Amino acid sequence: MRYALLSDIHANLPALDAVLADMKARAAFDGTYHLGDLVGYAPWPNEVVARMQAEGIPGISGNYDSTVATGYKHCGCRYEDPRQAALSHESFQWTLDHASDKSKQYLGALPFRLDIRPFGGHVSGPALRLVHGNHSLNTVYVTEDRSDEFLAAMAEQMMARTGDIICFGHTHKPWHRVVNGVHFVNTGSVGRPKDGDPRAGYVLLDIVADLAVGVTFVRVAYDVEAAARKIMESSLPNEFADFLRTGGAPATTR
Repeated sequence: MRYALLSDIHANLPALDAVLADMKARAAFDGTYHLGDLVGYAPWPNEVVARMQAEGIPGISGNYDSTVATGYKHCGCRYEDPRQAALSHESFQWTLDHASDKSKQYLGALPFRLDIRPFGGHVSGPALRLVHGNHSLNTVYVTEDRSDEFLAAMAEQMMARTGDIICFGHTHKPWHRVVNGVHFVNTGSVGRPKDGDPRAGYVLLDIVADLAVGVTFVRVAYDVEAAARKIMESSLPNEFADFLRTGGAPATTR
């Protein structure tokens, strides 16, 4: 069984279009899912929501999605300095002001978590478990430096067993680790990478019945400069354009 997983599009329509084109050029998938944060930081929130609806890609709610849908006081993002906090609040207010009621309704209806049984719920094969942050909140950052003990506790609370795959986003940095037979996969980011590579990213998962799991991190080039120009033509902070150009090298916001 082969799955495509994409996360943290963050209103970057050119990056999303490039990823969708790359996916369509490959062999057919058994399923495609998104892991949330469709909006924020770039000027195409409604266009991204509409494209995901048109493509019929199911998925879950990221912190940006649920906070915009509910009109929360902030996006639930983590700040490292006052400038980051100020930029994050600007992005959130811009998205609140520009996301349509229809988009907010769609974002608000996204489920918090999805569990997929590739070989059917009638057998005890591996499960694919999708969250945005972790199993309790979509604002929790499961970073690569988390300890094995942290990940093992997360697996236990999600009732994950040997061979299961827990996938998440939120940090915008892709990684894969196996702890006690459970795979932990961070899908990275389509529209706002933070690993120094400005290309859009998504994940291919290959799952077979004998518990073998293949994880492929795919990077896709797109017209970053065109996306950056659109940000600068909008009333969003110009720092968000620089962030795209450098793949997250500037210390701004998450």
